[in-house]
Amino acid sequence: MPRYKLTIEYDGGPYNGWQSQTNGLAVQDQVTKAVRAYSGEEADVFAAGRTDTGVHALGQVVHLDLERGDKADKVKDAVNYHLKPAPISVVAAEMVSDEFHARFDATKRHYLYRIINRRAPLTLDLGQAWAVPIPLDADAMHRAAQALIGKHDFTTFRSVHCQAKSPVRTMDEITVSRYGEEIEVICRARSFLHNQVRSIVGSLKCVGEGKWRPKDMEAALKAADRSRCGPVAPPDGLYLTAVDYD
Repeated sequence: MPRYKLTIEYDGGPYNGWQSQTNGLAVQDQVTKAVRAYSGEEADVFAAGRTDTGVHALGQVVHLDLERGDKADKVKDAVNYHLKPAPISVVAAEMVSDEFHARFDATKRHYLYRIINRRAPLTLDLGQAWAVPIPLDADAMHRAAQALIGKHDFTTFRSVHCQAKSPVRTMDEITVSRYGEEIEVICRARSFLHNQVRSIVGSLKCVGEGKWRPKDMEAALKAADRSRCGPVAPPDGLYLTAVDYD
């Protein structure tokens, strides 16, 4: 049975996260429904990451098996047809080995967090970024973030509901850059804990507005204490931008 790798983008605003749940519509529900409408098959759709409620994706990766064996481009076009009018799109598709797994074979996950730093309310970016009216020092935020690079116990920066067996993760990159009114926080690691990026960004905001010093970020990390985390950033500005595979 042919296996397909699909790269998907979506607006997470209307959905209760990626994964199907009993208490709300998920992105996975929409994709599974579209695959069924096209193929007539009850295919399981496995994703590289379980994005939370309201979190967006530019490069979510999924895999699924289909008996009919159509070419990858046909699968992409057919699934997109049946996804309308949902704000979800398959942007790339390819056939892969039967051994490929979207989640377990991933070697890096890339996240972007967008902050619009201005007094005026958002219009075009409403629901797509975090509006912060207080001036932020992006350079100080970047300096503070460097303390998180490497292998650490990230208990401070994970949700109390996180189901991961260990709080230890290796952060490969965190950069904070300003482009006019927009501040971008880029995080890259093999895997992330539940709410890890949003927790980090919320704490970096404390640095940016002067409530924390850059060294306070390192102190919070070393404390391994969830109560030392700053306010968690909202989901609106978070995007899963890409997933790497060997």
